[in-house]
Amino acid sequence: QVQLVESGGRLVQAGDSLRLSCVVSGRDFSRYAMGWFRQAPGKEREFVAVISWNVGNTYYADSVKGRFTISRDNAKNTVYLQMNSLKPEDTAVYYCAADAGNRRSVKSYEYNYWGQGTQVAVSS
Repeated sequence: QVQLVESGGRLVQAGDSLRLSCVVSGRDFSRYAMGWFRQAPGKEREFVAVISWNVGNTYYADSVKGRFTISRDNAKNTVYLQMNSLKPEDTAVYYCAADAGNRRSVKSYEYNYWGQGTQVAVSS
């Protein structure tokens, strides 16, 4: 059984930085592509960033490119999302997800496992 637990979300001000963490329990973490998604109230879940098992391969949504950085530490079974220059429109519940197929996908339905989410709120 694979379980994902996110942490690090909180209320911050516009322009602040925040780092989210996602710890994955279960085997084969190093072989999963890991993604971050977010869902704002009244909106659909949207892709934020993904990193393949090979840490050299990352991809970002245009809305966060240049501000967010995804990384992973396979020794700690953890994936991170460093968020800089936060904006009020970044307010959402952030979810991490694991893709056993390592597809580096932007599509939520291609991810096999999901965390419970962590709330990020950015005040103006």
